[in-house]
Amino acid sequence: MLWLAACEEVEQFPLDPYSPAAPDYAALALPVVTISGDITGNMTWDAAHVWEIDGVVTVRMGATLTIESGTHIKSTIQTPGEPKGVLVVARDGRIHAIGTGDAPIVMTSRYLLDGDPYTVGSSGDFGGLVILGNAPINDPGGERAVEGLPDEPAFRYGGRDENDDRGVIRYVRIEYAGFDKSLDNEVNALTLGGVGRSTTVDHIQVSYALDDGFEFFGGTVNASHLVALASRDDQFDFDSGYRGTIRYALAVADCNSGHSMNSVTGLPDAHGIELDNHADRYDAEPRTHPVLMHFTVIGTEMLGTMDPGLGHGIALRNGAALKLENSIITGYPKGMVFDENTDADGSTLTDVVVHGLRDAITWQVGEYWGRRSTFSVAAKASRLGMGQPWYNAPNSPVTLAFDGTDAIGALPERHSDWMIGWTNFIF
Repeated sequence: MLWLAACEEVEQFPLDPYSPAAPDYAALALPVVTISGDITGNMTWDAAHVWEIDGVVTVRMGATLTIESGTHIKSTIQTPGEPKGVLVVARDGRIHAIGTGDAPIVMTSRYLLDGDPYTVGSSGDFGGLVILGNAPINDPGGERAVEGLPDEPAFRYGGRDENDDRGVIRYVRIEYAGFDKSLDNEVNALTLGGVGRSTTVDHIQVSYALDDGFEFFGGTVNASHLVALASRDDQFDFDSGYRGTIRYALAVADCNSGHSMNSVTGLPDAHGIELDNHADRYDAEPRTHPVLMHFTVIGTEMLGTMDPGLGHGIALRNGAALKLENSIITGYPKGMVFDENTDADGSTLTDVVVHGLRDAITWQVGEYWGRRSTFSVAAKASRLGMGQPWYNAPNSPVTLAFDGTDAIGALPERHSDWMIGWTNFIF
């Protein structure tokens, strides 16, 4: 079932300086169309309207949802305990969401589009974007239900098709997303479950997610030019046998977003990058083993001291591994940590700078392979051209974080302008 409702909303430009969506208010005067239920036939969302998602909208049964560049999408008013503003592309659906550098597609808080200059966005105002595919995962049976939603056929993912194609998402911003169904069972800003390598994912920014910014549950999808800003949990999370390649990515923590604590250990759990193979079967195949190239991961501080909820720059757990190249990790208490269930032998680091406030890199089993990499422990990170690596420090973040002379990190000199125009930061 698909339900549409249209109305006119004439709204004003907000004045709040802390809103990260300030460039987008040309959409305020547009009519609003409300969508609910399943999309089972081809449909286009155009930039002449603001599209409002009521509950969970699922693209399925061979349908393709096309979203035009410059389109704005929001949620209906949130109801406690019920997912709202969640857009799901099922294993038998497709999405064709192609923004541009000048006109990205924006999924954001309804309170940044309500015409009230005194309302601001909060994490969880929008549900999130969930794409489910038919590529392999390492769960028994080869499929599972996605986190944060009911265990129904439309919300399951996984299969045998490594070249699974769910469509294209390009030049998209997802702001203030997330939904907590229960403890450790949440909808993230962008969830990719069992998505295959024929799917296109590039130039995506997620900001102020209630849980993780990007989460990859298994699959083989490749991605590039990603920005994760101020997620309350992990900026990037890899799980269930993910084996893709990601090139050019920036992860920036923010003290104002708050940070998660581990529900079992009570320890800080908001990591720049978290990798798990399988929570119960550490040797499950396929193994979580992404290739991450040109990443920059930057921590934060709170009121001059380390935020007690800040975890590690990179946390490898439960049998995961990675190949990390041309990257910078800085501003976390520990730069990189392999847990007791994770053999470091499977991981390689090439042309990497890892900085930690207390430890640069720690491991308990095996030993990672490193080449042309630097590991440092210091209260500041001047080696990286930063007086300190904190996003919320004066005159930060991105303009001071990169001096344009290094060939490593998310913004190397030869490729330093990819965030211009479509991303949105708070300074």
